[in-house]
Amino acid sequence: MPPLMTKAPFKGKVRRLLKGASRQAGLEKAEVASLTLSFDGIVGDFHTGLTRPADVRTIMLYKRDTPIRNVRQLTLVSIEELQEIAAAMGIPELKPEWLGANVLVEGIPDFTLLPPSTRLQFTSGATIVIDMENRPCSQVAEVVARHHPQPRKALVTAALEKRGVTAWVEREGRIDAGDEIMLFLPPQRFYAHAT
Repeated sequence: MPPLMTKAPFKGKVRRLLKGASRQAGLEKAEVASLTLSFDGIVGDFHTGLTRPADVRTIMLYKRDTPIRNVRQLTLVSIEELQEIAAAMGIPELKPEWLGANVLVEGIPDFTLLPPSTRLQFTSGATIVIDMENRPCSQVAEVVARHHPQPRKALVTAALEKRGVTAWVEREGRIDAGDEIMLFLPPQRFYAHAT
């Protein structure tokens, strides 16, 4: 029987942590030294909750605002991919707080392309599970445009498959800036009937 998970031969690193206390404050988040994770998500972040209202991402399944499981408790982006997006847009930098990110990582190749169900385990043992790629959207493009006046489509195009991932908490614990990240990958396979 093949293994259920494979430990990646490399480790990532937590470079920055961010949290947003209220939706009214906007998408941008403030830097913090650590994040406390509960099964509800990040303690004190406005994306916390076991459930969330259905939105445009799930419109094929549910009416808007239907309560559904919150698999978007955290948003993670990588330094390397933010640099690639900024270069493609012709701007000097793209900050993770402009994208509403909670965790900025470094050293994980093709970070946004990590498959769903990949586990990221931090130094404390806190573990999160990747749900999916976080697709570029107009809300984020508006925030970036406040800092760098670019056409909104420039971000959406440049950030495709580089905008990071969303995740949910599998094991509670704490994440600190500077933590190492171990990755555990699910079996890889292609589903031929997807198109």
